[in-house]
Order: sequence, then structure tokens, then C-alpha cells
Amino acid sequence: MLTVVACQSAPAGTTGDPSGVVTWAATADRMGDGVAGRGYRLVVHTSVGGTDLRVRLSNAFGDRPMTFDSVYAGIQKQGAELRPGSNRRLTFDGERTVTVPAGRTVWSDPLPGKLPAATNLVVSLHSPDAGGPASGHWMAMQTSYATQGDHTAEESGAAWTIPTGSWFHLDAVSVRAPAGTGAVVALGDSITDGWQSTTDQNRRWPDHLARRLHRADTAVKGVANEGMAGNKVLTDLPGQSALNRLERDVLSLPGVRTVFLFQGVNDIKARTGVTAEDLIDGYREIIHRSHAAGKCVVGATVGPFKGWHEWDPAAEAVRQEVNAFIRTSGEFDAVTDFDRILRSPSDPERILPAFDGGDHLHPNDKGMQALADAVDLTALDCDTTD
Repeated sequence: MLTVVACQSAPAGTTGDPSGVVTWAATADRMGDGVAGRGYRLVVHTSVGGTDLRVRLSNAFGDRPMTFDSVYAGIQKQGAELRPGSNRRLTFDGERTVTVPAGRTVWSDPLPGKLPAATNLVVSLHSPDAGGPASGHWMAMQTSYATQGDHTAEESGAAWTIPTGSWFHLDAVSVRAPAGTGAVVALGDSITDGWQSTTDQNRRWPDHLARRLHRADTAVKGVANEGMAGNKVLTDLPGQSALNRLERDVLSLPGVRTVFLFQGVNDIKARTGVTAEDLIDGYREIIHRSHAAGKCVVGATVGPFKGWHEWDPAAEAVRQEVNAFIRTSGEFDAVTDFDRILRSPSDPERILPAFDGGDHLHPNDKGMQALADAVDLTALDCDTTD
């Protein structure tokens, strides 16, 4: 059972690694203006299990300091209701209140006790002074809850009457796992974010991957989903580009051993004149920065999207050139050929109908499972000292 401890942690506003391994994460973006006195009950699904839970609160896109005066962590029973006896207060440098400077994040103190793998963890938080741009993840594919006033300590869901499909102010959770345990970060766009998978069922391809890793004899157990709908490698909007968010969303997370890069279709289909050489240069920068941080990088080929309204032969030519680089350059530590998994044998420029979520770009639940099944788990446990 989760219980409270007061323990030293990184000062408010830092992004330093706490000891441990990331068990859940979601990239933050600007979410509109925050509401003073609003509470959020956020449901997230863990990957690796462990002890000494920590959460990271984000004010990355705020334009003023933001105070959290009450933050709790519990286990979901159903909806906004928590399992009796599971809800425990989190502290920050031993204090119940923390103020996060504009543009920064802060880790909580560790909460002793076990947190199992594949658990619906619920983080409840309240801010008395929220205002200006809020930081969060808009397309959660998970139902969370909001309320007005501080009901964070309550295990009942009665006060949490406003459902939301977004996560607010929370961007990472870590645990202390057995020695040698590592994590993989899936850096991607809406396909990784889970669009067209079933809401509240954890059927995004990184969720399926986490279940495979849990059963496998491998040291990599944590999975962080840093997918963002519409995201590009090279340019901002929507959200910061993969290059601009790499440090915060990937390299700063604890216990990360491998970066799994599956991104590029939005750069290609946006018709902004991005060439294959441009995108390859972006990949090379991600590889270089990740290697410099001691991480391995697995590259995934860009999937087919003929039938999507932005497809044209010129974009397809860029995709084919980019995929040839991913497959044959040798610059990635390993390659997963998602294009081969997703494409139709009768028309390789299109997604296989059985995997098509309906828009000819995003896989359905079956396609998400197929992507996860295609990942070579041994490639995620590569030696970062090479």
C-alpha cells in the first residue's frame, strides 16, 4: 500500500533525474488557460512495477509560477472512485505545497510502498492559483476527471463529475525497480499517441509493447509513451517538434535505456517542402543527441498513408527515400520495419485494410497489436557503452 514519507528531492523547477525508472509519461503542450481552484483526478496506466513512486508536475508552458497545494496518488477502483485505503498525499522537499516556476517541472518526493505493473494509478491534484497557459496532454485516450475545489484527499468519486479526455499538469511517473531495470521511450506522433485505438482500454502500440516486456526475460520493463498528435520531427506546431522536446520528454526521464523513434509522416504529408534529406538530418540529430546521453536509438520506418487526404506521389517518394535510409544506413542501433507490417501486399502504398482505423493512416486496435508484436525486444536492451 502507498504511504507517505518526507524525503529530499530535486529543488522545485528542476528537471533532474530522480533515482528510478519511468513507468508512465506523456508529452506536455499548451492546453489553454488554467482555472484557479480546479482539481484534476488523472488516470494513468503503469508499465514497470516498483516502489518509491514519484510524479513529475509540469508548468513547462506556463507564463507564471503555479502552486499545487494538494497532490495525492491512489489506485483506481472504477471511474473517479479509488480503491479504499490507497490514496496517499505526495510531498515536495517534505512540504505539502509546491510552486513550480514558469517553464519548469518538479519531481515529488518518493512515496514508499509497492506499485504493481499494469496498474491504473490515479494522481489527484489541486491548484489555488492556476492561470495563464496550462501544461498538459490533450489526447489521452483515457478518461480522467475534474472538479472545482480541493477534493484530492477523497477516495469517493462523487465530487469528480467533469470527465476529461486530457491529462493536466502531470507528465511523468517513476518507480524504483530492481537493479539493472531500464525503460524505452516511444517518441512519435498520433499513431504512438494511440489515435484510433479504443479509449480506456490501453491498446496503443506502446501499451501492447509494455505487456510483452512484462512477460519477457529482459531488463527493459518501463515504457514511456511520448507520442503527440500532429507532431513533427523538424518544426513546431502542433506542440514542440521532436527535436525541441527531446531533452524534456525523453532524455530527462529516469532509467531510459533506448529511444524508439517512429516519426516523420507529419513532416512528409504537410506539403511544406520538407525533403528526405531534411528529415534524415533531423533523425541524425536525434541519434547524435541520444547517443551523447548514453541512449540507444531504434528507428522505425514510416508507415503507408495513401488514401489520407494529404497523400500524393511526391510525398510517397519522400517516404520511400526516408525508409530506405532507416533500413540501410546503419546509423540506428536497430531498425523495426513498421512499414512492412502495416502495408497492404496488394497496394504497398496503403495500410492493410484489416489494420486500418478508418482514415487510411492510423492503425486500429489490431494494427496497434501488430506493431508491438513486430518489435525485437532484444534490440531494446542494447549496450549503450558501445
